[in-house]
Amino acid sequence: MTPSTSIPKANASLSSLANVVQCFSTRYGSTPELVVSSPGRINLIGEHTDYNLGYVLPAAIDKYIHVAIRKRADQQLTIFAADLNSTYQGAIGNWEKSPLQWPDYLLGVLKELEGETGTIPGLDICFGGDIPAGAGLSSSAAIECGLARAVNDLLGLKLTKIQLVQLAQAAENRFVGVQCGIMDQFASMFGMKDKAILLDCRSLKYEYIPLELNQYAILLLDSQVKHQLAGSAYNVRREQCDMGVKALRKVYPHVNSLRDANRAMIEYTLKDRIPDLVYNRCKYVVEENLRLQVGCEALRRNDLVSFGKKMFASHVGLSKLYEVSCPELDYLVDLARLEHAIIGARMMGGGFGGCTINLIRKAFINEVVDRIQESYFQKFGNSPTPIVCQLSNGTTTISS
Repeated sequence: MTPSTSIPKANASLSSLANVVQCFSTRYGSTPELVVSSPGRINLIGEHTDYNLGYVLPAAIDKYIHVAIRKRADQQLTIFAADLNSTYQGAIGNWEKSPLQWPDYLLGVLKELEGETGTIPGLDICFGGDIPAGAGLSSSAAIECGLARAVNDLLGLKLTKIQLVQLAQAAENRFVGVQCGIMDQFASMFGMKDKAILLDCRSLKYEYIPLELNQYAILLLDSQVKHQLAGSAYNVRREQCDMGVKALRKVYPHVNSLRDANRAMIEYTLKDRIPDLVYNRCKYVVEENLRLQVGCEALRRNDLVSFGKKMFASHVGLSKLYEVSCPELDYLVDLARLEHAIIGARMMGGGFGGCTINLIRKAFINEVVDRIQESYFQKFGNSPTPIVCQLSNGTTTISS
């Protein structure tokens, strides 16, 4: 069977906004009180730098999780995952992890909201969307931010957007067990159409960077390799970075994270004090922060070609130094390097699977994808799913 060359702007929709609302009405016998749409995100450059308190350059995209919700008169909690056709039933205040796993992302948010604001009522919830799970587009952050915003607006809690972001991150850290940084939730909540977000993950100061694509487009290629971050090598990488920081602090007491380190510190102080593996992790993070800042200067000049070169360099670091790539992602980036129409490509997300992100000339998308799919199919026996995406606004209340 030969690979397909259909290029959707959005992946085959698992559950549109209308589907989620209809699903809610069918299951609960009434329309929802509130509906919130929360986008997935891409990250143009700056991977694994967020939990090292460095810089990232994400953007929200036009793929969403929709959350429909209403209050109950009791303390019962019912959550229906439309795309999975799966139901969780429990009670507010009974915060135990579910063997289904998917409810944990929502339970963690509700637990954090309860801790922040006091008792919350029982809820009926239905959610679904078109963000492919495991593709590196942060469906988990979209779910967390969507629910946090929905409960906030439904109950009139008046939490700020940054409070909701921090709460959603805390839910994933504390309840789900993934020690993620703040980038995914921040991008999902604060996204703006046609702009990327230059975010300082230490101060949380941010700047919108116009992304004038003109004759270019953002093409995601889903490797079809699914990753699971919880309990995986993701947390190990964070521990290795912490080891580097502890070693640096013995010489430079002001170093509280790899954000505070520079190349000279890494090369002349750290290298002889830690194992080579930990050195490689730290070297990558410091270099990635520098790449991102130079890349942002290129975007301000509307120099996409120079920015694309930084993307290619980022992938080399992620693959060889940080070691969070996989053969499929490396192969997709190698194929991208052979295409004159692609000016930048790298793996995106936590790693070990998911998507590559590519800057490509619009006029050549179909033929380039044909070639890449054919080569990938011959090597791995399946085809990467192409997704052309646009930058969108962040988490939004649709109705009330």
